[in-house]
Amino acid sequence: MDAVKEYYDSQAEKEWIRLNNPYTKIEFDSTNYLIDKYFPKDGEILDIGAGPGRYSLEMLKKGYKVSLLDISINELKIAENKITESGLKAENYFCKSAIQLNEFPENKYDGVLLMGPLYHIHEEEIRTKVLKDTYRILKKGGTALISYINSWGALRAAPHEFPDVFNDIKHFQGYFQGNLKFSAEESFTKTFFTTPLHALQEVEGAGFEVISYAAAEGFLSGLMPQMQELSLNQPEIYKNFVRAAVESCEFPQYRDSSEHLHIIVKK
Repeated sequence: MDAVKEYYDSQAEKEWIRLNNPYTKIEFDSTNYLIDKYFPKDGEILDIGAGPGRYSLEMLKKGYKVSLLDISINELKIAENKITESGLKAENYFCKSAIQLNEFPENKYDGVLLMGPLYHIHEEEIRTKVLKDTYRILKKGGTALISYINSWGALRAAPHEFPDVFNDIKHFQGYFQGNLKFSAEESFTKTFFTTPLHALQEVEGAGFEVISYAAAEGFLSGLMPQMQELSLNQPEIYKNFVRAAVESCEFPQYRDSSEHLHIIVKK
């Protein structure tokens, strides 16, 4: 995981602002929507892959007890600063990889966010270990939100973000099949893309009950330039589109084709 750690250490500030632009705000709002809808109303939360603490901060504001875990010490420093500036206090900051969850006690957390780590683990047995450890540390009846990068949804972003990858039409087949493993040289860092079907099978194989799954970008997936333009020129209409995308993020016609897939589970 050295390449992943190096990337996030070097991009820590950018990760804080990543969810601020008119397109990524959809992901931020839909994630908070799902947390509000499915998580217990209070309790202790572990944010695995917390980054600079955007979601941890929101959960602290709602009264949860929150601990943050991330592979990047630079990300955690930003998180601690932002949380302190807000007059709030996290329970703990753990600079660890998600593969080190075996060090945590079982049946401890009412809720877990597992958003980010599975984007970067190529080996299925290691992803399964992370999922099983997440299951173990959750209390009975606890809720987790587990995220994957969706190879089907990545195709929607491809014309704008990385069209040159498809100079050979055969490359599309890989995205249709999923389970794509990219090195740090081939992607923004070491990454893993898969399909919703495979992601759901992995999660269920770890023992979880799947409650729902959702499209982080909703029906607006892949429409980054359009949303940026709409936000600039027609901000009130932009807000309506974001709200509609968030509130329909679990609709079956959208949830399989979003760049980021959120799976909501219970123990």
